[in-house]
Amino acid sequence: MFLHTHPYPPFIPENATKLIVGTLPPPRFTTKELKPNDVHFCYGSRDGQLWPILDRIFTIGLVYENTDVAISQRKDFLTNNNIGICDIVASATRKKIDASDIGMEDVVLRDLISVLEKYPKVTTLLFTGGNSKNGPEYFFRRYLKQYGISLTNISSEVPRIHEVILPKSLRKIKTVSLIAPSGAANRAVGSLQKYKEMKLKYPSKTTIDFRVEQYKKHF
Repeated sequence: MFLHTHPYPPFIPENATKLIVGTLPPPRFTTKELKPNDVHFCYGSRDGQLWPILDRIFTIGLVYENTDVAISQRKDFLTNNNIGICDIVASATRKKIDASDIGMEDVVLRDLISVLEKYPKVTTLLFTGGNSKNGPEYFFRRYLKQYGISLTNISSEVPRIHEVILPKSLRKIKTVSLIAPSGAANRAVGSLQKYKEMKLKYPSKTTIDFRVEQYKKHF
């Protein structure tokens, strides 16, 4: 059994208004066996699509390599745009060592409510995945049960939008369940009516283009 621990603490600038919330990076980031072009930072997998999507939206000019420069670029972008990263999973066990969310067992969650109370300017959680089993929204819903609170639906269109009121400060937090920035989610993208409509109108556009348009509205 492999103990998959999150290799990175939350990265939250003091003035953050949005938090990106996922689960765990691929196991190689925990074992520090990075591949060429991986970046030793949150969402740094060379196969991941979050940073390429943000690079297209904000024209950051990111480099994709295992260097301090690549890490600094990402931290500077987050700080300058008041965006933090706080994945909800602290650790999990795996029978098979891979990056699938569904393979996580004995999941330990981070105390996200305490994090939100500590950073009072945060108003939005951007989930990098939805309510399918072991996705970030799924875990957040499970986590909220210990406080006796739940998400209130605001919009059922993809990406789904919900709202939660923090138990201590009574502050309202909006959650947006973005399509996961992974190749594994491409099949789900392909089944969406809006994606099919985009392809009919613009045949050359891809699932990445679809995500760029979706993410742009919420970042």
